[in-house]
Amino acid sequence: MSFSFNFGGEGFEISLNGKTILQKFGKEMSDVNNLKLNQVSSNDELTIRYHHCGKVRRQRIVTIKDGRDNILKQIRFADDTKPYTAMSFYIKDILNLKKTTNTVLKLYYSSSELPGGRLLASIVTGNNSVASR
Repeated sequence: MSFSFNFGGEGFEISLNGKTILQKFGKEMSDVNNLKLNQVSSNDELTIRYHHCGKVRRQRIVTIKDGRDNILKQIRFADDTKPYTAMSFYIKDILNLKKTTNTVLKLYYSSSELPGGRLLASIVTGNNSVASR
C-alpha cells in the first residue's frame, strides 16, 4: 500500500468565489491550463493560494501579462503571516485589461522565494464558457 501527500510541497490553487477551479502540485505545475472567464460578474472574486514548501512568503505579487509577455497589471500582497495565506482580487481587475473580444492573458505569481515567477494559467476572455479547468 502506498500513499501520496503534498505536505510541504510546492503547488497552487485558484478559486472563483470560493470554488476551486484549478489545483496543481509538483510535476504537474509545468502544464499550463486555461481559465475561461467570460460569463462572470465583475464583482466575482478570484483567489490564489500558493504553497511553497510550508514557508511564509514575502513580497508576493500576482502579475497579469498579455500574449507578448508585456506586464499589464501587478497586484501586490502583504507578506504572509502564515503559510498559504490567500491572495484575492476581483475579476474586474482582469476583465478591464482585455482589449479585444478574444484576448489571452497570462497569470503569474512571484515572491521573494520565487523571484523569477511562475506561470499559473492562461486566462481566456471572449466567447467561451464560464471558468473551467
